[in-house]
Amino acid sequence: MIYITLVCAAGMSTSMLMAKMQQSAKQRQIDVSIIAMPEEKFKTHNGKTDVLLLGPQISYLEDDLREKYEPQGISVAVVDMVDYGMMNGEKVLEDALALVK
Repeated sequence: MIYITLVCAAGMSTSMLMAKMQQSAKQRQIDVSIIAMPEEKFKTHNGKTDVLLLGPQISYLEDDLREKYEPQGISVAVVDMVDYGMMNGEKVLEDALALVK
């Protein structure tokens, strides 16, 4: 099982993207757990995360979050702005899977 967490400012737009990613994973029979939440909530999240994807609106946090979470084995990346805007769950899922260590 691969654990993907999407974070953004409020968690709303990433929730829509999460649903598209889950749909793509189900169609492709990929065993993943995908959740979405506000960035603030992730600080106290106790669940497993292999890949942390940031919404483009909080891309300014990328360096800080990489420094904090990559030593814990969590890959951190910003979702491509075009894929985010188009809610291209299939492409974002592909990108996330490519980050799994």
